[in-house]
Amino acid sequence: MKKVVKFGGSSLASAAQFEKVGKIIRSDEGRRYVIPSAPGKRNSGDKKVTDMLYACYALAEAGKNFEAQLADIKARYDEIITGLKLDFSLSEDFKEIEKRFKDKAGKEYAASRGEFLNGKIMAQYLGYTFVDPATVVCFTKNGDFDAEKTNEKMSAKLAKTEKAVIPGFFGAKPDGSIKTFSRGGSDITGSIVARAVKADVYENWTDVSGFMIADPRIINKPQSIEIITYTELRELAYMGASVLHEDSIFPVRKEGIPINIRNTNKPEDEGTWIVESTARKSKYTITGIAGKKGFCCVNISKDMMNSEIGFVRKVLQAFEDHDISIEHVPSGIDTMTVFVHEDDFISKEQAVVSEIHRLAKPDMLEIESDLGLIAVVGRGMKSTRGTAGRIFSALAHANVNVRMIDQGSSELNIIIGVENRDFEKAISAIYDIFVETQL
Repeated sequence: MKKVVKFGGSSLASAAQFEKVGKIIRSDEGRRYVIPSAPGKRNSGDKKVTDMLYACYALAEAGKNFEAQLADIKARYDEIITGLKLDFSLSEDFKEIEKRFKDKAGKEYAASRGEFLNGKIMAQYLGYTFVDPATVVCFTKNGDFDAEKTNEKMSAKLAKTEKAVIPGFFGAKPDGSIKTFSRGGSDITGSIVARAVKADVYENWTDVSGFMIADPRIINKPQSIEIITYTELRELAYMGASVLHEDSIFPVRKEGIPINIRNTNKPEDEGTWIVESTARKSKYTITGIAGKKGFCCVNISKDMMNSEIGFVRKVLQAFEDHDISIEHVPSGIDTMTVFVHEDDFISKEQAVVSEIHRLAKPDMLEIESDLGLIAVVGRGMKSTRGTAGRIFSALAHANVNVRMIDQGSSELNIIIGVENRDFEKAISAIYDIFVETQL
């Protein structure tokens, strides 16, 4: 079985963590392609190396002395090298970094060095081939990821490489300048590699044993999710579930490759399986609950709105003209509501209101703020009657006022709008009715 394994920053923060990772990789001959992140925090008071690199480069960019900060970063790596008893040095790499920082190579170059250097150590530690992502992960000159060119180059390179370490998070434009994915982008690199080598499994190792049904900061020790589909995961990730970078799903989904989220500190745990489709029923009616605060809604009313051709388009045009993306648009016969991110909307609200009046001529318009949206997601909801009724009942019992409810046509998710102050209480009530009552 061919496996691609990605390890997060917390899994590679110290020599002791490296040893755990090495033991995991060596325990399975199938784990042939390794994607490391930059070292994360060793303890709660520590700093991530990527953050240290950003701060160091900011000094360089401002023309200030940054050598002490760069020495601190080198010390982090030297500590790992010494702890692993490797006959290996990154001194030449740090000389190159110092030179490139002085030449103002850019923030993305600076940030990428965390993964690059950790990858070099990992390759040395495992005895694997080091592959620089700048040679196989391709972006266009405009900075857009070139998936097909990357797959072509990555496939050709790894076809000739039995075992390799490919650092995550970055690649390069045609001119060789470094380009990074968004934060957490090592997940994407792992997915790209899995697609390129046609892996049987993409294992994503982190510091938790897979996905939880709800946020553990809200629910005390929530139950874990054993298996989840790509579609369910997309819905939850979009609404804030953050174990896996949401863009990492696309390359493996195209090839039908399952993802297994595992815990570096508890390798015996099965973790969560992410698959295209499954006949296995979920243990509960719902698969997961996720949400975000910080929304506002624009309520629009107009008599006979339903018979006025183009009314909805005119309203939405006002938001588009001011570069505001729309979250949800529930509607009735004479009313419609537009949910948007408060931060995007607040500075442009009066301009949008004026344009709505000019284009659509509503009878009434009202803005409400401090709202949260909660997604209840689950493939089991399709075949279970009364799911929405149970949600309403649970929220009513918890004295939560529901401001909006919207069920997608796939019947895979239900979105609930509540006031920010009721956000945590609402999630707890939904979790209790679908999970706690079934334990």
